[in-house]
Amino acid sequence: MTATTPPLVIVSGMSGSGKSMALHTLEDLGYYCVDNLPAEMLPAFIRHVLSAPVPPEKIAVGIDARSPGDLADVPQVLSQIGALGLDPKVLFLEAADDILVRRYADTRRRHPLSHLGLALADAISLERQALKPLRQIADNLLDTSDLNVHQMRRRVLTEFGLSGAGLSLLFESFAYRRGVPVDADFVFDARVLPNPHWDPRLRPLSGRDPEVREHLQAQPEVATYVAQVEGFLDAWLPKLRSETRSYATVAFGCTGGRHRSVYLAERLAQHFRNHDWPEVAVYHRELD
Repeated sequence: MTATTPPLVIVSGMSGSGKSMALHTLEDLGYYCVDNLPAEMLPAFIRHVLSAPVPPEKIAVGIDARSPGDLADVPQVLSQIGALGLDPKVLFLEAADDILVRRYADTRRRHPLSHLGLALADAISLERQALKPLRQIADNLLDTSDLNVHQMRRRVLTEFGLSGAGLSLLFESFAYRRGVPVDADFVFDARVLPNPHWDPRLRPLSGRDPEVREHLQAQPEVATYVAQVEGFLDAWLPKLRSETRSYATVAFGCTGGRHRSVYLAERLAQHFRNHDWPEVAVYHRELD
């Protein structure tokens, strides 16, 4: 793949397994995302976007059992994509049948194959059979049976959403009352900073909101904290590049995980984006 050829992720899997969440997460990572594209249209679609005046840097396409045509032809379609110079990767999400039935019962959504007049269990069985060609060629299989939506999103961010071009960074915010993320490489405690929670105007907001950002940026101790953390990470994160790892997680914690930690995760992520780090993602455990 050349430097100008974007990575391509094909997202597929069982309905109810988290495909929409995976596509939304990839979109947050800067992917140009299209869902439910007929498989046979994929080569034409890729040629179209690559010919744009400013082609997307990364592409993700959702293909599932709703796609017209025979999914058994997908391997040949991906070979055509390879001839265009891309190296498509297939992410396949799945879950156990009983989990899928429970999720549909909880959300009261209709299965996409229910229009065939099938019972839910039969629709799931038919879909699983139809998707076998895609599952068999998947580069990454993600079983979401035991994952909630927050855990699914984090798995996509850390394992599937990052391109592997150098060391990728995940900045995470969390609440100490719910525990420290067990896989964080660096953890910073923001509870020493002024808490916007005590301002009635700011309490319902989060560190993503301009009012909270402006409030924290006006505090001298916050500026000092940010400068010192930036200096530390600027010095030590590059050292991890020499190791055989694809990403590093930097976590910020505060009492509720809504204000200070969120602000810091966003602020440090932007700092590294501004310094042309290859991949930077943000995950707010208490918000996302």
